Amino acid sequence: MRLVNMRYVEEGSILARPVMNSFGMILLQTGVILTASYIDRLKTLGYDVLFIQDDRLDDVEIHVAITTQTREVAYKSIELISKYLERDSKDALPIDNVRMSVRQMINDLLSSSDILGNLTEIQGYDDYTFHHSVKTTIISLILGIASGYSEQKLMELGMGVLMHDIGKIKVPEEILNKKTPLTEEEFGEIKRHTTYGFEILRKNNDLSLLSAHIAFQHQEKWDGTGYPRGLKGSGIHEYGRLAAIADVYEALTSKRVYRKAMEPNEAFEYIISQGNTHFDPKILEIFKRNIAVYPSGSGILLSNGQRGNVIKQNPAFPNRPFVRVFYENEEPLTAPIDYNLAHYPSIMVVSVENR
Repeated sequence: MRLVNMRYVEEGSILARPVMNSFGMILLQTGVILTASYIDRLKTLGYDVLFIQDDRLDDVEIHVAITTQTREVAYKSIELISKYLERDSKDALPIDNVRMSVRQMINDLLSSSDILGNLTEIQGYDDYTFHHSVKTTIISLILGIASGYSEQKLMELGMGVLMHDIGKIKVPEEILNKKTPLTEEEFGEIKRHTTYGFEILRKNNDLSLLSAHIAFQHQEKWDGTGYPRGLKGSGIHEYGRLAAIADVYEALTSKRVYRKAMEPNEAFEYIISQGNTHFDPKILEIFKRNIAVYPSGSGILLSNGQRGNVIKQNPAFPNRPFVRVFYENEEPLTAPIDYNLAHYPSIMVVSVENR
């Protein structure tokens, strides 16, 4: 399979992965043959890329971070919490659903054989908050696993990150989705979502106070320029420091109604550039070793003029994956060529081209 931008998806292409919305509902199943009306509808819904079957890449396995079932459970747990808060109920939050979904996410990740290359998701215009919460949790758990966290710490981390933006339920939707620049007053209200979230979560005895602090601290910065309290360095709990990186990376690589998504390699470079200022340098090193710069399935253009797809990650060199090329200067090769870019230092990835 390969990742293809909607601009290049052709009628008759076959889906290699299901298309889901942010509520866990499957819109199109794996194996569906795409018609012109399907393609147009997906564009209208805001989908930019799809995983498409390709006989030339049949031997390439692109594993998923978490199963479709686990993702659906996670979406529904956040939806349940959100609806509960909208009713302004005075009872304790239904935390058991969140706990179950985080446990399933941890199990899926621990059993994965290719954590590096499996973060790519298909996203439309529907509820960004649910999508962001789930994917940020996946990234955080990957970093937690790479940090050697115990199961208890992974659960504390995952539950806190899955609900880290829950305070946005109290922020007016017109501010959250505003397409023009925010006023100072509006940005002040956005910033208060961290405090709102902490106040909601800390009242639940079934939730660790450290988990609640993730909502409070995920916008703090290593150099003290973050909010709401301007905490600095190790004054920010390690969960908050870790979640801060995952939160920004996920936000940059996801589209919003008011901006396009960055390519993963662009977001990766931005995150790295913020070392010693916005992010903890030690956690940043873990991020660099455990997040794929070029996700598996991505279309890439090489500095030698050849074009193809990433077929496998290189754990020792995340920015030098295995690739399979099919074209040279836009002309088809007589036979595909596989490269381990770690063995070809003079060949660079020039750009991501999901064609």
